[in-house]
Order: sequence, then structure tokens, then C-alpha cells
Amino acid sequence: MSFNSYDNVLLEAEDGIGTLTINRPKVLNALNSETLQDIGDALREVKAHQDDIKVLLITGAGPRSFVAGADITQMRDMNTLQALELSKLAHKSFGEIEDLPQFTIAAVNGFALGGGCELASSCDMRIGSAKAKFGQPEVGLGIIPGFGGTQRLTRLVGRGKAKEMIATSTMISADEAYRIGLLDELVEPEELMNKAREIAKQVMKNGPIAVALAKYSVDRGADLPLDVAIDIESQIWAETFATKDQTEGMSAFVDKRDAKFSGK
Repeated sequence: MSFNSYDNVLLEAEDGIGTLTINRPKVLNALNSETLQDIGDALREVKAHQDDIKVLLITGAGPRSFVAGADITQMRDMNTLQALELSKLAHKSFGEIEDLPQFTIAAVNGFALGGGCELASSCDMRIGSAKAKFGQPEVGLGIIPGFGGTQRLTRLVGRGKAKEMIATSTMISADEAYRIGLLDELVEPEELMNKAREIAKQVMKNGPIAVALAKYSVDRGADLPLDVAIDIESQIWAETFATKDQTEGMSAFVDKRDAKFSGK
């Protein structure tokens, strides 16, 4: 199917797998306000086409960079109000990723620095090329991460490691990112997109409503007291029993056949 055309991103879909590519390779896919707006607009398209896109892959154009950070040439002369507006735009666009009912996979093909690390951290999981590099170098520019880095990175790798990465502005290898849990899978560069699609296909075999609600349950309960989070899980679990997918999934299991989910 065809999607809207964007200046800074490409949105494609094939066999239920969507691919959103940050497409500014000449500047290593750096994020300016126009690109952040394009990301948000494209994600709203993805959300509106749940029948055509079951899983979304997010990657960067070219062999060198996922996203090398925010566009410093745009930020250099910003005042406080302009900086706040840019941060809010990034939070809105990255929040669109977290709010998608579809499962999202960051396929990190190269540099994921600053806003790139923050973009990847917004996805449900991260697969990295062995050539990928991660970092939050903002303090070296006299600022702090402003697109979610102090929050999402902490939730992924822990408070101490997040503070270390941010305060030292050290760039880490894909191996180190995998060791600390920032990457969920690590593959050779030529296998990156194949691995991402393989996982996408595994996700797509399952009930789409269940996948969406499982995502919601994990994200909603992650920062709540355990007893409160468990209550949320129980309520969501019970709600799945009102779906046709639950009937189909359990019937298929009993009948020893593959389930044919309708997303209803």
C-alpha cells in the first residue's frame, strides 16, 4: 500500500511489517524539528493502518548511522523557549512510538547518539548491528539529554549505568550495549534487517489484541508498586476473554492447529 510522502522519513510496508526509515543520510540522520514532526506524522499513519502494519521497524538510512543525534546546527542559537518547544516536540513524537498498539523494533545500524539513543529507547525492543555505537553526549555540549534520555535510559540500564553514560558522555560499543541490556539482540551488520523481520514475523503469529494489551500492561505497570501493577494485569487479562481472538487461540490449541487471529 502507499503512504504519504515525507521530506525526512520513509514509510513502507510489506507483508504486515512496516519500516520507518529516518532519511537524512548526508547528516547521519540527525533530528531537526522538521524530522521530528515527520516522525510523529508517519507514526499516526502507522496507527491508523493496523490492518496493514502489524509490527513496525525503525531504522536509519545509509550504512553509518541510525540517528547521530539532534541537529546541532539548528539548536546552537536557540533560546530557552525554543529549546523547550523542541524537547516537547521530540517527547510527543517519541511518545507516539510508545502509544502504538503495534510492536516496535529499533534496528540500529550505526551511530545511535543523543536523540538516536533516545529514539531507540522508545521502541519495544532494540536489535543492533555489531557496528552500532550508543551514547548520550549532551553534557559535552553544555546541555543534558532532552528527548527522554535521563528517563528511558535509566529504566533500561539502571540508574548508575545511565548516570555514567550521561555524565562521562562516553560512546559505547554494540557489545557493551548488549551486555548492559540496552540492546536486546546483537547481530552482524548484514543480518540486521533479516533478524528484525524474523522477530516481527514471530510477533505477528500471535493475537494482535493480546500483543497490544501485553505491551500496555508492561508499560503501565513498570513504575507502579507491584500490588497495583498486578491488579492492572489481572484486569487486562480478564478483558482478553471478551475477544474473538481468545476463543480462536484456545480453540486452535485444543484442536492442535494454527490459530487464525482476526484482531477482534
